[in-house]
Amino acid sequence: MSYYLGIDVGTFESKGAIVDDTGYVIATAARPHKMLVPQPGWAEHRPKQDWWGDFCFIAKKMLADSRIDPKAIKAVGCSAIGPCMLPVDKDGEAMSNAALYGVDNRAVVEIEELTRQIGADRILDRCGNALTTQSVGPKILWLQKNRPEHFEKAAKIVTSTTYLVQKLTGECVVDHYSAANFSPLYEIDVKGWSNALAPDIIDLERLPKVLWTTDIAGQITRKAAKETGLAAGTPVITGTIDAAAEALSVGMTKAGDMMVMYGSTIFMIMLSSKRIQDARLWYAPWLFPGEHASMSGLATSGTLTHWFRDQFARDLPFESAFRTLTEEAEGSPPGANGVVMLPHLSGERTPIHDSNAKGVIFGLNLTHTRGDLYRAAVEGIAFGTNRIFETYREIGEAPKTLLAVGGGTKNPVWLQATSDISGLPQTVRERTLGASYGDAFLAALAVGDVKKSDIGLWNPSARKVSARPKHRAVYDRQYRIFKAIYAQTKDLMAELS
Repeated sequence: MSYYLGIDVGTFESKGAIVDDTGYVIATAARPHKMLVPQPGWAEHRPKQDWWGDFCFIAKKMLADSRIDPKAIKAVGCSAIGPCMLPVDKDGEAMSNAALYGVDNRAVVEIEELTRQIGADRILDRCGNALTTQSVGPKILWLQKNRPEHFEKAAKIVTSTTYLVQKLTGECVVDHYSAANFSPLYEIDVKGWSNALAPDIIDLERLPKVLWTTDIAGQITRKAAKETGLAAGTPVITGTIDAAAEALSVGMTKAGDMMVMYGSTIFMIMLSSKRIQDARLWYAPWLFPGEHASMSGLATSGTLTHWFRDQFARDLPFESAFRTLTEEAEGSPPGANGVVMLPHLSGERTPIHDSNAKGVIFGLNLTHTRGDLYRAAVEGIAFGTNRIFETYREIGEAPKTLLAVGGGTKNPVWLQATSDISGLPQTVRERTLGASYGDAFLAALAVGDVKKSDIGLWNPSARKVSARPKHRAVYDRQYRIFKAIYAQTKDLMAELS
């Protein structure tokens, strides 16, 4: 029997899985950590503790629980949140906390500066993406301007998966899918780094080597073996961003398939037969040569439910708070008795890309309950998700199949509201482990033990969520109000910022 190990580092938790060659899960483990917000608009992790510390803990725990000989693991795959920005020294050690993906807004000034200097159309044409808070290039420029001591001493600037792979193998690599988020430093026609658009951000040799996701980056070193419990010499793949691994884990393999990840943020990936070019969306080469992906996402989703629990459910036992809140929300009718919530507590990403956007609770009266507010929160996330579906339809690229994954799929109110508001059915797969399961599959794929199409055998469909037409009228009204609230208050939101 062959085994494959996958570990994923998320925004609030890291998860791992050991899987056999039939897709059966032998062992799992998880470890929570915090997202640091040292000031409004920033979002950080501690790489040594939150990324590498979690990886070592999870690997050791799964090996101990499963009693599998580490030498029986044929390959290791890892993924992590991204794109992140982290300066590391010549030994791959973190020099500071890592600036996280699009929820971190610190480089707004640099985004505007680079867009003005280079030109928005030129950036979109050459990089496939407009510069947004999701882009790493402006955050590197922010580091150069605001933390010059770190910038000058850094041997490399890396993202989260790169950091993990370097700790495991000593090799500093990144996959094309992740690298495409380093705009304006990655050009899609070149399929690699280029400083033609922005020669003054960073020397290109200080960026990781670009490979494809399932390329073998290297083997586990003796030092990493001692820290993780894995066998020295075990192959490690280049890996990717968590959302991409998660998309593959639920069977996203053909053009028109779209993954909707119900996580700390809503994140969507859709495979397409050609490059989709639209400033509101993100583009990247997919995990394999010749394939294309279009991405989109909200800035605050699961993080909004965490915030709501921490602020408004302190009377509930922590372990059962979400279950109770969901039960209370189920007692509120679709439309939350007239309450509409804008979920923009960390600004907003697709399609408005407004770092000044603010959260709003609209329509309150003295009869409203906590259940109404919690339903309004998850419906607000669903309204934002529907606005992304509308964006794809506007450009003639409507998704054909929605594959739902992530912790939020366990919230029936959230999942059902998304289908009711959009009118689109969703498929939930049998295994919802997420990115760590995808990492294990990618590891098996890298060593030739499976084909891409085998993911359907590893993880068959479990259930479908269909839209309920009887709620269409109330949701159409609420959605119209949702969009109008933002349109009529965005100038005031900017003034508050």
